[in-house]
Amino acid sequence: MKRILVNGAGGFIGGHMVKRLKAEGHWVRAVDLKHHEYTTLPADEFIIGDLRDQRVVADVVEGIDEIYQFAADMGGAGYIFSGEHDADVMHNSATINLNTLHFGVKAGVRKFFYSSSACMYPEYNQTDPSSPNCSEDSAYPAAPDSEYGWEKLFSERLYLAYMRNYGAAIRIARFHNIFGPDGTWAGGKEKAPAALCRKVAEAESHGEIEIWGDGNQTRSFLFIDECIEGVRRLVDSEFTGPVNIGSEEMVSINQLAEMIMEVAGKKLTIKHISGPLGVRGRNSDNRLIAEKLGWKPSRSLREGLAKTYSWIQGQVACSRPNDLVTA
Repeated sequence: MKRILVNGAGGFIGGHMVKRLKAEGHWVRAVDLKHHEYTTLPADEFIIGDLRDQRVVADVVEGIDEIYQFAADMGGAGYIFSGEHDADVMHNSATINLNTLHFGVKAGVRKFFYSSSACMYPEYNQTDPSSPNCSEDSAYPAAPDSEYGWEKLFSERLYLAYMRNYGAAIRIARFHNIFGPDGTWAGGKEKAPAALCRKVAEAESHGEIEIWGDGNQTRSFLFIDECIEGVRRLVDSEFTGPVNIGSEEMVSINQLAEMIMEVAGKKLTIKHISGPLGVRGRNSDNRLIAEKLGWKPSRSLREGLAKTYSWIQGQVACSRPNDLVTA
């Protein structure tokens, strides 16, 4: 049994990781600014604390064997690409990573997992929606499309520097649009699958939903269970990474919306409006993870969307005034 710290445990991916680690029999300390909004976590300890505060981090890393670092200031396109949060995104996330490594190494933590992002890939390789290049070796020359991506790239290099200079065991994954139940689905920080599930759930049959841009921008989306499995395999392997953890099932945002409508049994009209978009095309390249770990995700997008839509539909129903809730 390992003693494991999960930073960002009150968030979507961190919360799912706490459940997985406890199911495996590990002792887990969870840390976040807040408790998880949608589920009760089985952590042995849940500490409400600000990981930007050196005193908090110095305390929570004591007695820990491994750290899973998910904590970050982040959100969907409406948050990341508006430009209004760039300073906070960079400062908050970088400070958390600097603190985690500095005090973790001082406390004798043996292994660190860092959750990077596909947002660190160069924008110039993602202009064609039909054939983006997101292989791990395409990261340089660096040209992320957002300050969020630049911070992720900086922190990757930070973790690798601590590996070289201090002997820390490091594992790095670049996530590609992770989605599923128990994640943010409203309020401005939600990502495309959750936002579209919410819009479809809220719409009347034969109504209308809005999509930013022309909807031809492409992405791939990975269900949360597959993400957790990939991370656990990476952490228990001898491979440092960085490695993509994502799906190769690329779809346009229009196709994603149509798939959610099919799941919901609704035929809605799509209205295209202006809004922040990010890169034109992005897809996970899974050749390296298959080579190094002998594994790659296998669950279909539609299967994950069905589970996610069902959960968000329930959240929407619970959030409505009682007189508007229908069976």
